[in-house]
Amino acid sequence: MSFENKTLQVLICTHNRTELLQRAIHYLNQATRPKAYKISLFVVANACTDTTAQYLAQYQATQTHEQLNLEWFSEPVPGKSNALNSAIPKLTANIIAMVDDDHRVDANYFMAISHALTQYPKADFFCGKIIPDWDGSEPHWVHEQGQYRIYPLPVPRFDLGEDSITITQDIAVPGGGNLVIKKELLTKIGNFSTAYGPVGHNLGGAEDIEWIIRAYKAGAQLYYIPEIVQYHYVESERMTLAYVIKKAYERSSSTIRLNDEAKNFTGLFPRYLLRKLITYFLYSLFSISNNARRFYLVRLAAAVGEIKGFLMAKPETI
Repeated sequence: MSFENKTLQVLICTHNRTELLQRAIHYLNQATRPKAYKISLFVVANACTDTTAQYLAQYQATQTHEQLNLEWFSEPVPGKSNALNSAIPKLTANIIAMVDDDHRVDANYFMAISHALTQYPKADFFCGKIIPDWDGSEPHWVHEQGQYRIYPLPVPRFDLGEDSITITQDIAVPGGGNLVIKKELLTKIGNFSTAYGPVGHNLGGAEDIEWIIRAYKAGAQLYYIPEIVQYHYVESERMTLAYVIKKAYERSSSTIRLNDEAKNFTGLFPRYLLRKLITYFLYSLFSISNNARRFYLVRLAAAVGEIKGFLMAKPETI
C-alpha cells in the first residue's frame, strides 16, 4: 500500500444517541494519528428522530483542520444491518475501522491499527479489545470471577490477553464493535444479514457474528491485536438483574440461530436443553446466596434463549 493510498475511514452507525455519538467522536479526534494515513469519519444516522442530524451538520460546518473530516448520511430504514449495508458502497478508504456510538477509543487506537497493518500485511481484518468503561459506581457482581461469574456481562467485553494472535472460529468470534477491515474483504463478503441485526437498541443483534463466520468460511485471516482498544460506555440502566436476564435470553437466541447444529437439527430442540432448563430452575429456586441465585437465573434465561434459537432456526433451512 503506497503512501497515497493509505486511507482509513471510521464507520459509525448511530440511532438516537446524540450525546454518546458526540463523546465517541470527541475521543476519535483526541487519538494520536499516524502521519502516513489519511483518516476520516463516516457516520450513518439510522432512523434518527433526535438531534443527531443537526449535530452532524453543525460538526461539518464548524470543523477545524485539527478535527477529522466527516461524511454522513441518513438511512431511514431502521436496523443496524440496513445502516451498514447502505454505507458499504459509499465507503472509499482502503481500511474501514468500525466503532460503536457508545464506545471511546484509546488514545493509541489509530497508531495501533497502523502498526498492525504494517506488521501483518497479509491479514484481511483485525479485532482488538473491548473493555467496559467502569467508573466505580457499578455493582460488585459485575466483577465476580469465581463460580458465580455472570455472563454475558451487562456491558460487552472482549479480551483475549496481551499477545497478538491469529484467530479462528474455534478460538473466538468477536463482535463488530472493534473490527478493522480491509475494504476488499468487506466487498468480498458482502452485506450484513438483516435477519440477525438489531433494530433500534434491542439486544438481539448478531449480524456482525454472522458476517465474521462467513469471512472465516471464505478463508479470511483475522488477527487479534491487544493494543487496538475501545472502551464501552457503561449505562446505569444496564446494571440490573432484569437487564442481564433479558440480554442472556436475546443473545443466546441469536447465537444459537447461527449454529450449524440448530440449522440442521430435525427435532424441535435437543433434550439436553430441557435438562439445563430444569437444573437451572431448581438451582435458582433453592439457592441461598444472592450471587448463586443471580447466576442461575441468568443461566436459566440463556437456556430459554437457546431453545428459542433452535425453534427460530428451522424456517431458515427450508
